[in-house]
Amino acid sequence: MPGFTCGLDATLRVIAGKWKPLILYFVAQDGPTRYGELRRAVRDVSDKMLIQQLKELEADGLVKRTDHKEVPPRVDYSLTPLGHSLAQALVPLCAWGEEHVAEVSRVFAERDVSNSRGR
Repeated sequence: MPGFTCGLDATLRVIAGKWKPLILYFVAQDGPTRYGELRRAVRDVSDKMLIQQLKELEADGLVKRTDHKEVPPRVDYSLTPLGHSLAQALVPLCAWGEEHVAEVSRVFAERDVSNSRGR
């Protein structure tokens, strides 16, 4: 594995960033997805960041951009076979998050309180 310390390193480099796993998740759930749908689904992401992350996912062979050459413009995004395999690998992480959301929320809230006291 040239350039990677292990398989997890390779995976983390591909999905590096706050938004890529969420983009993969929503495109996997909804099939071909238009930009506006993604923008609404991936809350709090800026247009600039969403466009950048989509371009990187496309360059990495995980997402396919389809321009339907229509007026008004219609573009959608879908997963490539490589993207589908990565999205399936994220399923256990989603399940873990759903199973532990209350505990994680509590820990983050406590951390926020602790951090605000330390200021």
